Amino acid sequence: MSAAPVETTIIAPGRGRLHLRLDELWAYRELLYFLVWRDVKVRYRHTVLGAAWALLQPVLTMAVFAVVFGRLAHVPSDGQPYALFVLTALVPWTYFATAVAAGANSLVGSEHLISKVYFPRVLIPAAAVLTPMIDFLIGLALVVTVLLAVGRVPPAAIVMLPLFVALAGLTSLAAALWSSALNVKYRDVRYLLPFFIQFWMFATPLAYPSSIVPEQWRALLGLNPMAAVAEGFRWMLLGTAPPMALAAVSTLVVTLALVTGFAYFRRMEGTFADVL
Repeated sequence: MSAAPVETTIIAPGRGRLHLRLDELWAYRELLYFLVWRDVKVRYRHTVLGAAWALLQPVLTMAVFAVVFGRLAHVPSDGQPYALFVLTALVPWTYFATAVAAGANSLVGSEHLISKVYFPRVLIPAAAVLTPMIDFLIGLALVVTVLLAVGRVPPAAIVMLPLFVALAGLTSLAAALWSSALNVKYRDVRYLLPFFIQFWMFATPLAYPSSIVPEQWRALLGLNPMAAVAEGFRWMLLGTAPPMALAAVSTLVVTLALVTGFAYFRRMEGTFADVL
């Protein structure tokens, strides 16, 4: 009696580098949840302060900026209290810096998964970008609490909050796609990334307002999407000038970065298991 034929399922990437295969991503949505939950548990395991780190990082950075740039350098703050001016921008920046750093190392840190089982690899940097969102929400709650404590109610522009949160998240995802794929092939990316993030921080109007840039050049700040996010949070929480020109330019930049980042990620995806 002959043995029954064995069915073989061949899983191949979609044709074309920009083939999203959204149906496949939806089918693996539970895996994304478990990857995020795993990263959350690893992040807070064996920590003394736990989620308090989400508050300490922007608060301590704000204190340093307030002394160096506010007290000593007398940097303007668009008529706002300097500490609040800085803190409202540092909360989304802290999320971005954390998400990009985690995303860049996400593929290398998941070697055991990539080399043993198939799933859409893009879920790994996506999970790394989503995990710090918990810290971001804690930091945002801190800012709103401080504003209410000093008798300031966020203006009606607060309804735009989801759009600027999405802009920060998509900027982080675009950077994570590029850096994670590059880090698999070029391991010195991990050493360059801290310097890159630090340079990006000073190129972003965190300790200073975008209003100090000449008006004819101000729209160019939109080439840095985090500049639009920082000014957007100040607009929504403190009532400063709306950064619509910055946001428009930044939206185009992020869209381009996402498309090219995903294309490069798809191009390199087939080599991840071999290189790792």
